[in-house]
Order: sequence, then structure tokens, then C-alpha cells
Amino acid sequence: MNPKYFLLILLLTFVNITSCRKYIEVDAPKNSTNSINVYSDNTTAAAVLTGIYTSLSLNTFTSSPSFNSLSFFAGLSADEFTLYSSVVNLVQISYYSNTLNSGASGTAAGPEFWNTAYPIVYRANSAIEGLSNSSQLSDNVKQQLLGEAKFIRALSYFYLTNLYGDVPLTLTSDVTVNASSPRSPKQDVYQQIITDLKDAQQLLSSNYVGSDAITATTERTRPNKWVATALLSRVYLYNKDWQNAEDQATSLISQQSIYDTVSFSSSIKVFDKNSKEAIWQLQPVKTGQNTPDAISFILPSSGPGPTFPVYLRDTLLAAFEFGDKRKTNWTSSVTASGKTYYYPYKYKVNSSTAPLTEYVMVFRLAEQYLIRAEARALQNKIADAQTDLNVIRKRAGLSTTNANDQPSLLAAILHERQVELFSEWGHRWFDLKRTDNVDAVMSGITPKKGGTWETTDKLYPLPVTDVQRNINIEQNQGY
Repeated sequence: MNPKYFLLILLLTFVNITSCRKYIEVDAPKNSTNSINVYSDNTTAAAVLTGIYTSLSLNTFTSSPSFNSLSFFAGLSADEFTLYSSVVNLVQISYYSNTLNSGASGTAAGPEFWNTAYPIVYRANSAIEGLSNSSQLSDNVKQQLLGEAKFIRALSYFYLTNLYGDVPLTLTSDVTVNASSPRSPKQDVYQQIITDLKDAQQLLSSNYVGSDAITATTERTRPNKWVATALLSRVYLYNKDWQNAEDQATSLISQQSIYDTVSFSSSIKVFDKNSKEAIWQLQPVKTGQNTPDAISFILPSSGPGPTFPVYLRDTLLAAFEFGDKRKTNWTSSVTASGKTYYYPYKYKVNSSTAPLTEYVMVFRLAEQYLIRAEARALQNKIADAQTDLNVIRKRAGLSTTNANDQPSLLAAILHERQVELFSEWGHRWFDLKRTDNVDAVMSGITPKKGGTWETTDKLYPLPVTDVQRNINIEQNQGY
């Protein structure tokens, strides 16, 4: 067997094993990716990052939380979905009723994203170390892969800190160091995210590249400079750095030869693979499946049930203005037993025999307009903020906004984010928290979902096993 392909098989075997284990339990492998010298060859080095993207796409969606199921579970935590009344899945019920627990009482619901994200951080750290120490890769491949690894680490920490607050900031693959790391303040985590993303911008290609990390492609499934920029603009917005958020969004929006908002009348739909609105997408890897979103969200004629447990909440449906094309194009419905159930219909292909036409959207251009609109409004650039907001409203078939001062404009932007980004990557859950609206909204919604809202519910619990093993970390309040 060619030694290069033997190394590749060994690498992918290692990746699959470590990705299924808790971060804190990942032992130093006897044949680590560094010791088997995968970073001495462009092909095997690129496979390290490809393996991470594959694992992101392979994770579960509705049965148990994982990285790519944020759209489902964070949507349950917020006010986007109604959980079917006969569902018995305790994890789904816990997220829905905002009654998560750390696992101290047996069944855990809340630490799952932690247990998914930290193995990804570990693999990114290992890749950064291996790539940095390699002198045998071509310069452009090494740069691209380092940029990808730093972006993935930044992305993982973005979701970790927004779900859990202060989190251990581990920047090494040394498991003995990681196992005793304390929780770092959220602002320190954000500073590292910003550092990683700035590095990624400098390292990553401006073009999209293929599996070899060098050949130009039309596939938007490997991060490039603009993917890092998209996350950086969001991070600056979340950190209340309005000018930098505006600047980063502007640099991306100005790439009009690559990106544009997609009209609902276009033959290429917003969520189609490689649409011009796509900044970064995850390519499906499961046989007979375009996206887990379509498989899980599109209701059968019989309506919701254990396999299809959610439908859109009435409050979300009521948020759409009359004539909003997003309601007619991005939602659909079935009537079962005399009741009509609406569901997300952004992804439309749920047949196992259909050709591959849709990829999971992670970042898209519309969000950048909304980021810039909010950043401008907060700097009292009212006319500019209105212009950005109206780009999104015009695409939806709506009139220009009536909001003409900062308070009304910020409310309008939050509303627009609700109806534009629903059922996508936890946007609504994060928006309610970062705008300090979570207590006002969820105190009214949670009782209708079978729970009692406490302000501490806005953060998920850490795994009780990690808290017990590591004396340097404390549990979030309320758990």
C-alpha cells in the first residue's frame, strides 16, 4: 500500500475515535497525528481539516444535541418552536421547557454542546501545532490549513462562550494542561476569538479551495478569508464594537463578484448549494440526505410526532408582516386531525432519492446586512442603517422601514432578524440574550412550554463530570 494512503487511513481512524469522546477524557494518543507525520504531506495534512468538517456534518440533529443541531435545540430553548405534546424524549423536553440539568441527577441535558465542541477545539489545537511545526508542506497549503484551524477554533469558542458564559480557554493539545484549565472570563475568550480570526483572515485564501486546500473551486464548503470576516463582524457586534462590526461587514458586502442576496424569484434558491448568498456551507456526507434540517423539520402529512417533534410557534408566525415572502417561501404547513401545523421550509429536499442540491448554510450574506444595520444604528447612522435594513425587506417583498430613530430602528432590526434567521444556528436564542430581551420574552413563553423561567436559564449547565474532575471550574448558577 502507498505509505501516503496508509497514513491517511490511520489519520481518519484516529479522527473518528477522538471525535466520539469527551474532551476532558481524550488521552494523548500513542500514535498521534504529529507522530505519524501527517503534516509532512499536503494531502494528509488537508485531510485533518476535512475530517473536522465531515464530523460537523455527521453529527445528530434532533435525538441528541451536537454542533450542527444548534438550529434545533437552541430553537427549542427560545421562542421559535412548539414541541409536540406526546414527545417523550427527555433531552428535547429539557431544552424546550428550559429545565436543563448538569447530569448530577442522572440524565444530562445541557452539557451536550460542551462535549461536542471541546473535541473540535482539541483537534484544531493539534492541527495548529502540527502545521506550525511542519517544514515539509508547501507554503500556500500550510497557510490555508493554519487559517482553517484557527477559524474552527474561533467558531467553537464563539458557540461555547455564548452557550455557557465563561469557559476554559485551552490552546494546546496537552491533555494534562487542558484537564485542569480554569474558566476564563468571557471577554478573554472573545479576545482569543478575535486574534484567531484576524490571523485566519491573513492566512486564508480569498477564493474557495477544494479538498487539496489549493485548487480553486465553486464549492463554498471550505473556509476562506470572507468566512473568517463573517464571523469576525458578528463577534464585534456581540462585543459592542460597532465600528469594527460595520467595517468587517462592509468589507464582505463589497465583494459583489462573489456574494449577493438571492431573490425569491430566482431559479437558484437561497439555501441551494453554492448560492451567491452562501458564505460558508457544510457539505452533506450522509447517503441519501441533502440536509438534516429538511429531514427533521419538514412534516409528513400525518403531522408532528416522535420522529418529527417540532413545528413553528404561533408567536413566530405572527411576527411576519402581511405579504412577507419569507412566510410563503420559507414556511409550509400540513393539516392533520383538523389542525394546521407550520414548519420551517428553508431547506426543501427531504427525499432519500433526490439529487444533492442543498447544503447546510452556516454563514450567509443577509446576516451581514443586518449586522451592519445594527452597528450603524448604534452609532446613530440612521439613514445608513435604514438602507441596510431595507435591502432585506425589499427582498422579502416589504415596504421600506418606518423606523426613523435609534430605539425604533433597533427594535425593527431585532424583529427583522427574528423572521429572517429563524431556525438557523441559534440566532434567535443568542439575539434575545445579547440584547437583554431574554428575561422579558422567556418569562412569558417558558410557562407556556411547561417550565418556569429563571434568569440563570440563559446559560446552559456545564457537565457535572467535568466540574467534579477539575477543581478549577465551577458550575453555572442555577444548576
